Amino acid sequence: MADLAENTNQQWRQWADQIRAAAADSRRIRVRGGGSKDFLGDTLQGDIILETRAWSGVEAYEPTELIVRARAGTPLSEVEALLASKGQYFPFEPPRYGWASESVATLGGVVAAGLSGPGRVSRGAVRDHVLGCTLMNGRGEVLRFGGSVMKNVAGFDLSRLMAGSMGTLGVLLDVTLKVMPQPVSTATMRIEMTEADALVQVNQWAAQPIPLDASAWWDGMLVLRLRGARAAVASSVQRLYRERGGELIAPPLADGFWQGVRDHSDEFFVRARQAVAKGGGHGVTLWRVSVPPTAAPLGLPGEQLNEWFGAQRWVCTAAPADAVHDVAAKAGGHAQPFVSTQVRPLTDASEMAPVLRRLHERVQQAFDPDGVFATGRKWSMAEPALLS
Repeated sequence: MADLAENTNQQWRQWADQIRAAAADSRRIRVRGGGSKDFLGDTLQGDIILETRAWSGVEAYEPTELIVRARAGTPLSEVEALLASKGQYFPFEPPRYGWASESVATLGGVVAAGLSGPGRVSRGAVRDHVLGCTLMNGRGEVLRFGGSVMKNVAGFDLSRLMAGSMGTLGVLLDVTLKVMPQPVSTATMRIEMTEADALVQVNQWAAQPIPLDASAWWDGMLVLRLRGARAAVASSVQRLYRERGGELIAPPLADGFWQGVRDHSDEFFVRARQAVAKGGGHGVTLWRVSVPPTAAPLGLPGEQLNEWFGAQRWVCTAAPADAVHDVAAKAGGHAQPFVSTQVRPLTDASEMAPVLRRLHERVQQAFDPDGVFATGRKWSMAEPALLS
């Protein structure tokens, strides 16, 4: 135990010294785990790379309490294998993006990216499963937030603030996450229908006692995943078949499909990346558009895949960025460039309401007053000196 504590202190001191030196030299640090999210946002401004992969290992796993705590550099695959051995899993289905990096996704990267797979719509996002974390901020200080149980607390739940922060607030050292038992029964159906019809129908079903777990619509085909008790799944399959027809998909094929949607290895995403690569000079981009699930079809040119009962829409289009942002705003949501040949932040700060922008700036200032982690990867911010 003494050796473990000394190794911990040594690593943390090394990173703290690196952060303070960067602050003194007005340099910027980009935090990097396995590199599976390197394609996201502007990664060119961080001239110092802080690698976390060596900071690996599961520190605590309590199957009966449904919690796991691991260091930020721990491979996601390692944690998922441990959970599977006890019949448990991450219900938000974090994407692994094996096509994006020779390395593997890390648990710290899962939280920092804040991305969720098909199960997010019914079982919550990454942030909903973060119970606690340890962070090293822009001063080189170690901060601990949250704990290892679900409970009501007073004050701000800062551990969940790390979900989706993209390493712009500090270095995640460890995270504690809630897990869940594997579902008892699963079935997948596919039904032909238009996008407009699918958006209306899936949200009607979601409001009814049907164990809908995930949805995906593309090219005239709606695919639904049902999960829950065997009797509930079986009766719901029969009901959907009576109402709209369709067919069941065999479990191996269904599992492969949902894994493809989760990890972006499905045909739609492969074609989208190819279109971006071939049409780079024409500004082709794969956009992630978040809108209310009942919002009408966006009407943008190009191909589109809808998830989360319509709340998440992937659009591969050559439409100008301003046009995409405008369409998303009119639908009551926002858009992020996901795969693109153009280097730009994930969030266009000019699209933010002034109050929201100011809130982001103050959070950034509180965690990182010298702008050590203000790489502009998530959003373009004002210089730290202007935030005070």
